[in-house]
Amino acid sequence: MKYNVIHRGDDISFRLMQTFHQLVEKYDLVHEEKNPDLVLSIGGDGTLLHAFHQYKDQLETTAFVGIHTGRLGFFADWKPDEVELLAELIGQSAEQNDLRIVKYPLVEIQITTPLGIETQLALNEFTLKGIDATLTAQLHINDEPLETFRGDGICISTPAGSTAYNKSLGGAIVHPSLDAIQIAEIASINNRVYRTLGSAIILPKHHHCDIYPRASQNILLSLDHVYTQRNDILSIRSMVAAGKKVKFARFRPFPFWSRVREAFIGYESVQ
Repeated sequence: MKYNVIHRGDDISFRLMQTFHQLVEKYDLVHEEKNPDLVLSIGGDGTLLHAFHQYKDQLETTAFVGIHTGRLGFFADWKPDEVELLAELIGQSAEQNDLRIVKYPLVEIQITTPLGIETQLALNEFTLKGIDATLTAQLHINDEPLETFRGDGICISTPAGSTAYNKSLGGAIVHPSLDAIQIAEIASINNRVYRTLGSAIILPKHHHCDIYPRASQNILLSLDHVYTQRNDILSIRSMVAAGKKVKFARFRPFPFWSRVREAFIGYESVQ
């Protein structure tokens, strides 16, 4: 099995990387940066998002696993003091040629400009916001007009990303086994001119949402952890990415709802 390590760059993450390299020397593992079978992310969820985008063209052959060195890691579910156990389980998996994985859906974004169509993938979410004024845009679902939006912006998330920015916007938490995307409004304006649903929308696979911003509007786009400013967007189409999913290696059971509980509620029960 070929592996690579992506770390956050702080001292703790760097030392954990060195420790991991030493621990797996006795197993059938080869350190390979270009075409790894397994990518270990050491840091936080942002580090794993960075790793995903580094290898987004190799999703068929690459799986991810994370150690979180901060306060909270939703994707990175191993703790620093578990690095020895994780290394042992990865080593055993390599020897047995048995890498157990789960797959999560992604959101595909098609950005149309006068120069053509740009296609991107997001693991967590895609957002667009107005820069020097509120965002004004038309929303269509499956080529049918839905609403005229005016407000701070729009967030389009995957099920995995439903626990991130989407949750703070009042969106639903969606289990990542569902092939869906979620559209959440960011501080929409509702009056006699602009009317919106005012609630998040969940679209299944094979459905799509088209966003038509006001012409030449200055927009801030975010794709997971990457931000860009644009004023050349004619339309943005979002949908569940067809035939593409991210793979996470699982070396022990960690149900999604247990992950949600640990991240947001904790383990204390009321008697």
